[in-house]
Amino acid sequence: MGIHKFFTSLNDLERIFRAPGRFKFEEHNVAAHSWKVSQYAMFFGTLEEMNGATVDWKALYEKTINHDFAEVFIGDIKTPVKHASVELKQMLAHVEEKMMENFIREEIPPDFQEVFFNRMKEGKDATLEGRLLEFADKLDQFYESFAELKRGNTDKEFIIMYQQALQKLLKMPLPVSVKYFRSEILQDVMKEDTQINVAALTNEILNSTE
Repeated sequence: MGIHKFFTSLNDLERIFRAPGRFKFEEHNVAAHSWKVSQYAMFFGTLEEMNGATVDWKALYEKTINHDFAEVFIGDIKTPVKHASVELKQMLAHVEEKMMENFIREEIPPDFQEVFFNRMKEGKDATLEGRLLEFADKLDQFYESFAELKRGNTDKEFIIMYQQALQKLLKMPLPVSVKYFRSEILQDVMKEDTQINVAALTNEILNSTE
């Protein structure tokens, strides 16, 4: 047993595409998604730190880099499906957890198994780092759907995805990050020249959350 199997499985994440089954101008794979989530979390972690928070950077990077590794086993399941019911979401999480546990026991060298169990567990929790992970993960959904709307993708799913991501971002328990997102980033988003009226979609959500 060696680490070789884990390293080769990282290539598989490059072949798992997000939002499968829909027409997209831009394809995004799970490996790239994890890297982008880490970048978003690094920025907003810095912002939180500049406003007095204490960030456990090691925990934050481990959470963001590894948060979707389990998709190597079951692929990317579209958000509307995953959240269709609480029961389904819990079942999928259970399947991912068990497959991840089996992988660690069978493929990770014994000396490293305890570390991997800790790093690969569900990272979205009540800690600051867990909340930053959830914020960054949802932000990538926001930007992926925005890119499609900007180029004129009329698939209704991307409109729903954009507005649902925006709603959840604005309600995240991270006041400093949410304020910056709302006052700085969204203003730039609405200034963009887009094929679909993103400003109107955005204002619809902003007006409903005031």
